[in-house]
Order: sequence, then structure tokens, then C-alpha cells
Amino acid sequence: MEIKAKLSFLRIAPRKVRLVTDLVKNMPVKEAEAQLKFNPKRASDPVLKLLNSAASNAKNNFNLEKKDLKIKEIRVDEGPPFKRWRPGSRGMAYAINKRTSHINLILESEKEGVVKKEKPSGPEKIKAESLEEVKDKIKVESDKKEVKKGEKREKPKPKKGFKGVANKIFRRKSF
Repeated sequence: MEIKAKLSFLRIAPRKVRLVTDLVKNMPVKEAEAQLKFNPKRASDPVLKLLNSAASNAKNNFNLEKKDLKIKEIRVDEGPPFKRWRPGSRGMAYAINKRTSHINLILESEKEGVVKKEKPSGPEKIKAESLEEVKDKIKVESDKKEVKKGEKREKPKPKKGFKGVANKIFRRKSF
């Protein structure tokens, strides 16, 4: 079973990110996590965050534990560069490419997980309840909203704090 996670437009050059990702290729998730925590490279924090995201995807979607997961593939692709310019001699401009990275991570598990069933929504949910219960709910909601003619609506009490004070200040008429 494959679990995927993706990080796009990371503002670190792909060449620098690959130094970090090559350390953790084909490792179990627990070991890779330990490797990334103590790595001094700047790219190790986003890669660790991506690894944790993929592990939580596995737990949430397939009921798999971290200890059963292994990094199958981690690929770093080049994203679009930010183009900047700096002044050069004799009025020229030199280009600076601030490179970005896209990281694709695929985890695999030895064990087969169980996919969670989604709760019914929309028409299926309404069918589950009886028609009378739905009508009662609609009546109760509509009763709350109605205000009869001749009756005054209750004004909401002003909130404590600065907002209540500010309303009083700005209500004054200026001459």
C-alpha cells in the first residue's frame, strides 16, 4: 500500500534539498525522523514536516502505524525559479535565479491497512432520519426567527471591553 505526500514551491534549491533526502532514502520512518531531527541542514525541517504529514495520512486514512512504514521513494524536482535582478557594471543588470523545489514522498507498508468508511452526507443522511423529525426541526428553527408585528425586538447587550466603549464614543455628534 502506498501513501503519498507532496510539498510544492519550497524556497530552497533542489540541489541542497537532495543532499538531505538522499540520507533518508529507503529508511523506516522512525529512523528517518531521527536522522532529520539532528541534521543541521536548512532543508531537513521541511522534509521532516513532510514525512510527519505522510505518516499522519497513513494513520488517518488507512489505520497504519509509524513503525510499519518505510520510505519507498522520495523525489526532489525543480520548481519555477523566482527571477531577480542586481545591478552590474556600466548600467547592466545581472540575473539572479532564486530556485524552488517540489518534493514527492511515497511511503509503503508491509501490512495492509483498513480504509475508514465515510459518514453519510446529503440525501442519505436525511433518509436516516424520519420525515417527522426533520419537519419538527424546521418548525423549531422557524419559530425562533419569527417576530410578530407590534412586538419590539430585543436589542443585544453591548459586549464588555473596548468594543462597547468604542461604540459609545463614536455615537456622539460632532459640531
